[in-house]
Amino acid sequence: MKDWKIILISPQYSLREAIQTIDTSALQIALVVNEQQQLLGTVTDGDIRRAILRGLSLDEPVHLAMNLQPITVGTNTTNDEIIAIMRRKSIRQIPVIDLDRRVVKLALLEQLLEVTKRDNWIVLIAGGLGTRLAPLTQDCPKPLLKVGGKPILENILESFIDCGFHQFFISVNYKSHMIENYFNDGSRWGVNVEYLRETERLGTAGGLSLLPEHPELPFFVMNADLLTKLNFHNMLNFHQEHESVATMAVTEYDFQIPFGVVDTEQQRIIGLREKPVYKFHVNTGIYILEPSCLDSIPKAKYYDMPSLFETLIQKQEKTSAFPIREYWLDIGRMSDFEKANEEFREVFV
Repeated sequence: MKDWKIILISPQYSLREAIQTIDTSALQIALVVNEQQQLLGTVTDGDIRRAILRGLSLDEPVHLAMNLQPITVGTNTTNDEIIAIMRRKSIRQIPVIDLDRRVVKLALLEQLLEVTKRDNWIVLIAGGLGTRLAPLTQDCPKPLLKVGGKPILENILESFIDCGFHQFFISVNYKSHMIENYFNDGSRWGVNVEYLRETERLGTAGGLSLLPEHPELPFFVMNADLLTKLNFHNMLNFHQEHESVATMAVTEYDFQIPFGVVDTEQQRIIGLREKPVYKFHVNTGIYILEPSCLDSIPKAKYYDMPSLFETLIQKQEKTSAFPIREYWLDIGRMSDFEKANEEFREVFV
């Protein structure tokens, strides 16, 4: 385990600095302490993403986003007791403090259990035609186009494998034999790969109706034309923490109006804004669904993910947005494909 003391930060650290600490340490948490190393609060990836959704800037101090009442244990707490607390509270790290609230160490569930395998299913949507990438896709399905020397879909598969996932389903249609011949049963990567074979286009959600059965755990659905450094553990933890039926990964997209905007009430000018910038959260094509979501998907009919979320919202089911702050690129156009190959070595190697 890396030196846990690298995650001790001052309350005046910026959110940006806290993110860097969390990412560098790979411990998924930072502990906010005073000069005497007394615990003031904790900040996790989820805390920062919630702060972003509230509109906080990454330059704001971390104490505005930290958890002021974190779960802690004392130095006399046994490992079994710590594991029980973690399971009961659905958390993976607990600061250990002394009687003066000074941080003694950080207890980690993975270290206590030495378990890394994840049984959640991964469904990768790879049946699209990729017409905007023609002529490259005339003889090759888009998921097999190479970025960084490997097919896009192989990069995605390995990203999930690195996080401990091992059960994959790939939804195929266009030139499906090429995808199946390349990945076969997944044994080359030490995982299991099965195929959802579409005889007609079913959209980004319709193919889920071809799953052989309902999974027992929440499962990922991801478009097979994405390049991302998203931490899938963090997204799954976020989904479970918020007890969501469905979680959609989103990223911030902004655009600037190239003119001065005039605000009016009837004929009266009430304000002027010079070339304002508008920001939105947009769908990234990465989702986590509870098994019950499959009951809302029609059998063997075209149905996309936005429609599924709209249905769940109408049913007043709990849906959540998970903001991506990591690298993400939708490889939809030729310029995106060129950008992916240009940035791959810098971002992924």
